Amino acid sequence: MTRRDVLGILAFLGLVAVTAALGSVYTSMSIPGWYGTLPKPDWTPPAWVFGPVWTTLYLLMAAAGWLVWRPAGFRGARLALTLFVVQLAFNVGWSLLFFGMRQPALALAEIVVLWLVIVWTMIVFWRHRPLAGMLFVPYVAWVAFAGVLNAAIVG
Repeated sequence: MTRRDVLGILAFLGLVAVTAALGSVYTSMSIPGWYGTLPKPDWTPPAWVFGPVWTTLYLLMAAAGWLVWRPAGFRGARLALTLFVVQLAFNVGWSLLFFGMRQPALALAEIVVLWLVIVWTMIVFWRHRPLAGMLFVPYVAWVAFAGVLNAAIVG
């Protein structure tokens, strides 16, 4: 790996780490307090599951972004990398709406848009590098599950 490759992967890891940190600011404001009081379905995962799942998903996202960026940089993958950043912004936005603002109904509408942007990103990534697209499959599945859970909480 070249110096450029190492700096690139560090940049993608940093970008997803900032995303995770911003999301966790809003999440930590409501757990265990407000979130703990919400009526949730029996199939809600225990709280300890979310950290390892999101850590794994963020690592997969960073790897996918790097794989798309690596051959041609930002100029060669402008749409793909723009979508990557947009889906990260929506990712934080969901945490802000759901946990920070305590608006599960608004968060439900937002997670639908988030999911669509993630799928679009996955498709565009796939066109650049199939492995990068495949690395988004668990993220698409988890956000779909989160959307169903969000819908169940809204009622």
